[in-house]
Amino acid sequence: MNAGIWLLIIAISLALGMAIGYFIKQQQTSSAKRKEKEEAENIINRAEEEARSIILQAKDKALETRQTADAEIARRRTELSREEDRLQKRREEIDGRTDRVDKHEQALNKRQSAIDKRANDVERMYAQELEELTRVSQMSIEEARNVLLAAVEKEARTDMARVIRQIEAEAREEGDERARKLIADAIQRVASEHVSEVTTSFVPLPSDEMKGRIIGRNGRNIHAFEQAAGVDVIVDDTPEAITISSFDTVRREVAVRSMAKLVLDGRIHPAHIEKIVKREQEEVERIIAEAGEQAAYDAGVPGLHPDILKVLGRLKFRTSYGQNQLAHAVETAQLAGVIAAELGADVEVAKAGALLHDLGKAMDHNVEGTHALIGAEFAKRYGVSSKVTNTIASHHHEVEQESVEAVIVEAADAISGARPGARRESLEQYIKRVRALEEVANSYKGVNQSYALQAGREVRIFVRPEEVDDLDSIRLARDIAKQIEDSMQYPGQIKVTVIRETRAVDYAK
Repeated sequence: MNAGIWLLIIAISLALGMAIGYFIKQQQTSSAKRKEKEEAENIINRAEEEARSIILQAKDKALETRQTADAEIARRRTELSREEDRLQKRREEIDGRTDRVDKHEQALNKRQSAIDKRANDVERMYAQELEELTRVSQMSIEEARNVLLAAVEKEARTDMARVIRQIEAEAREEGDERARKLIADAIQRVASEHVSEVTTSFVPLPSDEMKGRIIGRNGRNIHAFEQAAGVDVIVDDTPEAITISSFDTVRREVAVRSMAKLVLDGRIHPAHIEKIVKREQEEVERIIAEAGEQAAYDAGVPGLHPDILKVLGRLKFRTSYGQNQLAHAVETAQLAGVIAAELGADVEVAKAGALLHDLGKAMDHNVEGTHALIGAEFAKRYGVSSKVTNTIASHHHEVEQESVEAVIVEAADAISGARPGARRESLEQYIKRVRALEEVANSYKGVNQSYALQAGREVRIFVRPEEVDDLDSIRLARDIAKQIEDSMQYPGQIKVTVIRETRAVDYAK
């Protein structure tokens, strides 16, 4: 009984235990599934968040890439637009040049047609004359040919001279008009004063008694002054004045200032003379430096070396044909700047070359060589560009001109020197130049008379028409102009005019 109950109880306990174990296992399995589900959901949520983050980053990157691409496309479009504009302008320029070339070719074709027609006429006339001469004069063919060739050559030379003048006039017509306008505009915009060129200066004295004090005992004061200043002091019969002479204008300026100070001070003895001269030398050097700096400022040429400015400032005390050389340099720089701007050249190079083109004149009495080459070498030594130094060296054609700016500087130099009122010559130099012009013209065969006119700016030549034909007159003008360029020195330019006139004379009897 008890055993059966116990067995039953045990069976029931086992059943309950198994049921409880199964329930617990089910609970654990369910709990594990819930955890796994939660973890899976968490993983999915994280994955979704990462996916959203990646998508946002991708969108931002795509947006940035698109913006960059849009900016690049816009830049490319701008460049393409500029390139198209440039190409269009270039195309228009080429079209314009093509039109001008076509017009020129048409004009040449017309001239060629006229020349061909004239040649055909000459050949036809040649045949007619040959037949007529053979028939009338019973000449041989060779004799008739020689006579006819002489007549045809004379007529052809006349026609050739006319054609040459016509072609030259047409070629210069447009260029001359443009050049006159440009040069006139440049001269009107730039103007300067001129001073006289002398090698002596006068120092006024309060009385003639001061001359004795200047000379000193046994001439010691005047000798000390001449030695310290490097000049000649001339004490003559000129009332209340003495003359200071020197080819070096800077030394002469120092001497004049020193003498004026000594006369004003009254203390004239060797020690005081040396002190005053030294002080005035320093003052003149300061004036020279300031003049060089002011000239560079007025010409608009910055950045020059101080040593170049000092040498440039020495031109303040130098003149040529009455024109102050420093003022001439500034005026030439301004003219060159105007011309270069009008022609589209490098304005800075033109102005710098024009300002420094006569730099060598401030030192050419101490250095071997021409002032153009001396100035170019000095400027090159202090870092001036090769393009500028070439304009300095070539403005008198002593070296080849390598740029359009060099030609502009040469033209500006000629304009500044040749414009009305810029320069003047002494009477003796003027008479010598006029006589030399007439002698050069008279030395050529066929010249009847020659006259130098307009203060030597023009030489007018009358030739004998039986010895000089139209073509020879053109050649004669060029040959005389070339000889004047090679053998004479003169400011500006000289016009050579050859006049050939034919006179027919007969008498009524």
